[in-house]
Amino acid sequence: MLCYSLFYCNFNSKRNIIKNTNKTNRLSSGQKTRFISEKTHQDNVAVKPDLHQRNKHRGRYDFNQLIAVSPLLAQFVKLNDHDDVSIDFANPQAVKALNQALLKQFYGISAWDIPENYLCPPIPGRADYLHYIADLLATANGGVAPKSGAVRVLDIGVGANIIYPIIGHREYGWHFIGTDIDALAIANAQQILDVNNLEAIELRLQGLSSAIFKGVVLQNETFDITICNPPFHKSLAEASAGTQRKWHNLRKSSGKSFGASQSINKASTLNFGGQSTELYCAGGEEAFIGQMVSESKQFSTQCLWFTSLVSKASSLPSVYRTLKKVNALQVKTINMAQGQKKSRIIAWTFLSATQQRQWLSSK
Repeated sequence: MLCYSLFYCNFNSKRNIIKNTNKTNRLSSGQKTRFISEKTHQDNVAVKPDLHQRNKHRGRYDFNQLIAVSPLLAQFVKLNDHDDVSIDFANPQAVKALNQALLKQFYGISAWDIPENYLCPPIPGRADYLHYIADLLATANGGVAPKSGAVRVLDIGVGANIIYPIIGHREYGWHFIGTDIDALAIANAQQILDVNNLEAIELRLQGLSSAIFKGVVLQNETFDITICNPPFHKSLAEASAGTQRKWHNLRKSSGKSFGASQSINKASTLNFGGQSTELYCAGGEEAFIGQMVSESKQFSTQCLWFTSLVSKASSLPSVYRTLKKVNALQVKTINMAQGQKKSRIIAWTFLSATQQRQWLSSK
């Protein structure tokens, strides 16, 4: 069964908040406020040069501003072992609180939440994908990224968090159709849309377990671009191994002051990693993207650009071979990075350069 509720890390909201044992516990309330104020003066400096130039999250997080718009975040903001103001990124509740604050401050989302055991995405990386596809659309639009509700985007695997449509609509005014095979994910996403009055975003439940575009793309319906963040693990065992590596890295980066390694048992470690179809499917991302490419041929005149994230560089040769088989006229690989994490976007079209320009000029 193919599946695509697609995100990065799985959070169990029943877990207790990790007890912080770092030096900030010894500071008075006034001292904490003053110290955070001093430290966040540095947070405005751009320290993430790998992110897209239009990405609003290139600078370090300004926790004073984030707490001002979302006070819940305050309880998770501490000093780490490097005397930096931060949160414990190994604490799922802290990461969700950070996401809620970022969405509220930068994108005007007053209420956002995800169901228990669903995956919570990193917002800077999600924003990067959208800015790069805006650049892709700009290539046939006189070099200008289109900002219009006339631009239609199909999000394959929108998930319960609906992050891509939120950011894409707020940044560019685009109209989104989000699809997912998970009814609960669709229901939660719809609640987010309703409470925030996001009428430019529509949701569709994919009822065909073995299909990607079939069943959700209507006859004669057109899209300017499709996006997808596919499950990249091939099996439960591979997903579990990836989870263990993720936790190891989080513990190292969080530092002993957050007490992560003392507070996380084996069960919650596995749960955090996402042992579900959100993170794996038969054949992993290579098979998923391969089917997406093959199926896209049937919709070649209904979409300007098809795109997908590719987490593993080793998946690219197989994807390129499939693209050659379906006679894609143009293929682009767009590299992205967020710190040490490297990824890329694969994009393909069946339209000529002239047809691309005509497509966007008609908007």
